[in-house]
Amino acid sequence: MYRFFVEPQQIHLDDKRVIITGSDVNHIKNVLRMREGEELAVSNGSDGREYRCAILETQEDCVVCELRFIKEDAVELPVKVTLFQGLPKADKMEWIIQKAVELGVYRIVPVATRRCVVKLDAKKEKSKLVRWQGIAEAAAKQSKRGIVPEIGEVLSFAQAVEQAKKMGVGLIPYELAEGMAKTRQRIERIVPGDEIAIFIGPEGGFEESEIAQATEAGIEPITLGRRILRTETAGMTVLAWIMYHLEGE
Repeated sequence: MYRFFVEPQQIHLDDKRVIITGSDVNHIKNVLRMREGEELAVSNGSDGREYRCAILETQEDCVVCELRFIKEDAVELPVKVTLFQGLPKADKMEWIIQKAVELGVYRIVPVATRRCVVKLDAKKEKSKLVRWQGIAEAAAKQSKRGIVPEIGEVLSFAQAVEQAKKMGVGLIPYELAEGMAKTRQRIERIVPGDEIAIFIGPEGGFEESEIAQATEAGIEPITLGRRILRTETAGMTVLAWIMYHLEGE
């Protein structure tokens, strides 16, 4: 079943109508060639609910749907994970966003660390954020998420640490950290309702001073095993472990 995201005000519970507008109108009419009576799923990107609808009519600038029922199955992780991702080279960020959304991330924040090769000026940052948010929405549709994870503005490492201090759990994979049992125990202490910050370095990793700054803020260095993982692999590994721990029953 095809899924689309709308703004909350486009869902009218009183008269059981959902109005789809924007680029999805052309996609529904001319790409998918959906017709009256066909069913689709709609989410408002924030409450995690799935609104099951059927097309009533297609107009030039909107698709009017009948709301049939609301599905409240828990498709979201019971924790909110923010991925603080050191800016990687080339188009790796697009891949990271896509896969992190599929694995249940709540928010992704690009971080300009000391060893980042990529430098974004204000104009480039704005266009990148628009593109990255579009990739997050497409991945949320594909993986049938109930929300569209937000792509935050680019922060310095110090700014990211300040945000993470407000969360209950902070983890920073580091190649010099030891003790896989300690990592396992920390993951196993995560419980539903936690807010989690995961810090992933760019290709060159973190400087020791950044690790010290994070540790002072209560963010725990952990190991991801005996092998060195690429920046685009490390975050996915932690997300997968958290997903397995919370949904593995």
